[in-house]
Amino acid sequence: MRKEYVVVRVDAAPDASPYVIVSLSSKKDVQENNGPPSSPFGKANVMGFSNMNDMAKELNKMMSGGGVGMMGNTTSIKLDMIEYKKLGLSVGDKVFLDLTKAESSGV
Repeated sequence: MRKEYVVVRVDAAPDASPYVIVSLSSKKDVQENNGPPSSPFGKANVMGFSNMNDMAKELNKMMSGGGVGMMGNTTSIKLDMIEYKKLGLSVGDKVFLDLTKAESSGV
């Protein structure tokens, strides 16, 4: 199976190891969101709160979509620096993932 994605983020590994995390989103999802968000915190959601409990619940809902600044349906791949440099990926690049099931020998 071959799937088409768009690179939406490239981040350093959180543990400071020599890897990068490449976040991919389907081309359809990127088109629905009309490209990259204008705010570093994603689409602007203005919400009114009557008490602190409501605020905490709504904040959890907002953050559960993949984190601050990320789109909800992302696929992340961890690449070492050599692989990343060979691929020359940058945000906005179209990439394809080929998925195949490994054949088991019955062992």
